[in-house]
Amino acid sequence: MSTTVLPLPNGDFTTVEHLKSYGPLEVVVHTFRMGDVDDPDLYAAEPLWLWQNTDMGKWIMANAVQTPSWHRLVDPSSFGWTYTIRAELTPKDYTFWWFKWGHELTK
Repeated sequence: MSTTVLPLPNGDFTTVEHLKSYGPLEVVVHTFRMGDVDDPDLYAAEPLWLWQNTDMGKWIMANAVQTPSWHRLVDPSSFGWTYTIRAELTPKDYTFWWFKWGHELTK
């Protein structure tokens, strides 16, 4: 009998069976970078909108516990910005998201 192990957002690992005992998990579901521009939030609107209309974006918007949020972080390596979209997912939805899209984000 094999046991499926999933990574948690905090870097730990857990089994699918043990994950059922967790509450909602805050997950970074999308990340993109932007150069140094005058109004980064204005320029970020298009990539945010385009992501929201992808299959993953639509699924996240429909299944997140609360409305997902975006966060702007300084990116010193490019003198620009890194944007992340974070969503709270139930353990069941996190498992589905991880196998459908999440594992692609770690490559």
